[in-house]
Amino acid sequence: MKQLLLDLSLENIPTLENFIPGRNVELLHALNEFLATSSSGNFIYCWGGSGSGKSHLLKSVSAACIRLKHYQAAYFTCDQYTEFELNDDLPDCIIVDDVDRLGPEAQIKLFNLYNQAREECLALFFVSGKTAPAQLQLRRDVITRLSWGLVYQIHELTDEEKGQAMKGHAVNSGFELPEEVCDYLLRYEKRDMSYLIRIVDALGCYSLMLQRPITLPLLRQFLHEVL
Repeated sequence: MKQLLLDLSLENIPTLENFIPGRNVELLHALNEFLATSSSGNFIYCWGGSGSGKSHLLKSVSAACIRLKHYQAAYFTCDQYTEFELNDDLPDCIIVDDVDRLGPEAQIKLFNLYNQAREECLALFFVSGKTAPAQLQLRRDVITRLSWGLVYQIHELTDEEKGQAMKGHAVNSGFELPEEVCDYLLRYEKRDMSYLIRIVDALGCYSLMLQRPITLPLLRQFLHEVL
């Protein structure tokens, strides 16, 4: 039981392979295309609400740049006072998550970083925010920089897509997940996809441990005992 609790507390390592694209196929294709080529000067801004998968994508691309392309990459999770501290020589890739959180001074630093990245023809500048650039409450010159390259909205998965993703993940893990179990999880648990996948994994282990098929009563017992 302790192991199941541990499994639930651990985040799945984000990769492009375990990102569920839904209606975001074009963005995923653009990122894979970048990783498969040696292009430079790529500026990408993606936006979407909480739970849409923005951080998953940014972390995935940062790790893939290092692992696959042997690039140097700098990853920033923004707050009001983010410093964007880097050496004089910029890394190959700069990843900036939650740009909408930046305060006035931090926005100036990001503006200067954008200009330097363009001068040095950085391989990739990949930024996320909660809204389209024009709706961000940021400096006008920063908004202009965010619109320099490709801009994508990240669409959150529909309930149907989340259910299909959970069932597909279960099949790939060697067990079946009934429709009513998916519906129950979507109705009563957090709707974040990474959390739901961890629930499915732990439920599969619980089912195997008890040698019982996954049913709605088993799910309720699992949630009561483990959570």
